[in-house]
Amino acid sequence: MLRPPHQRYHRLYVYHLEMPLMPAIADPDYIGGWLEDGKPILFFHQAKDQLVADLCRRHGGRVFYQADLDYRDWEAGHEVRAFTVDDLTVAPLWDPTPADIRLDPSVIFGSGFHPTTRMCLAVLLKYLSAPELTLRTMLDLGCGTGLLGIAAAQRGVERVTAVDYNTLACELTAANAKRNGVGERVVVEQRDLLAGLPDTGVDLVAANLYRDLLRRLFENPAFWKGKLYIISGFISGMEEELLAGLPAHGLRFLERLRSENWCIWVLLRHAPC
Repeated sequence: MLRPPHQRYHRLYVYHLEMPLMPAIADPDYIGGWLEDGKPILFFHQAKDQLVADLCRRHGGRVFYQADLDYRDWEAGHEVRAFTVDDLTVAPLWDPTPADIRLDPSVIFGSGFHPTTRMCLAVLLKYLSAPELTLRTMLDLGCGTGLLGIAAAQRGVERVTAVDYNTLACELTAANAKRNGVGERVVVEQRDLLAGLPDTGVDLVAANLYRDLLRRLFENPAFWKGKLYIISGFISGMEEELLAGLPAHGLRFLERLRSENWCIWVLLRHAPC
């Protein structure tokens, strides 16, 4: 996350460690980190070889990968700048463009600068304005920066439960929701979805997740208690496998869309699955 004196991201210094815990770090150049496959991955604005070496000595760890890269490379070459979907403008904190939502995108997937999240946002806005639907509660699985939940709360959804396994994503979502005036409507939960789902009996479930996690969630009847589903995070070559994993009854496709080879489904549950 951005903390003084930093006002934007330029370069990222990344350290992936073999270490039995996530270390506590108090350093003005520390962006944040999380556990990936049980190993800490740390991000800084500046090189921190000595600090990381000290952490490894203290906790019995070692660096097995490190990188120095431009922030745009972390975003797969996408320029992190203001964009507009429908009538809603999203901008990073450092962009002076007038915006409805202003985000710290940090190093978390789900900022809207990637086609899947932007496509989810467009679909979300469409169905929130559909007169035949009443969408008052939402579950955002894989909330990332909190963009979808923030947009939903701004457009009248009364309660959003934003869930992510990534601890930095949870911290970032809470901060972004507060920054955009919807902190009381967006409740953040850090959770492993394979260890247990939150209550999916809501009006809208957004799941922008990776293929294998979606496939396993599809097998769980507890996943299919919502009314409207926006599902994304996979490419066209993965559709056949995921389609085969859907329940045989109780769901109706409203839309199947693609953008830059990424897919998005909108499904309506019309009977118990």
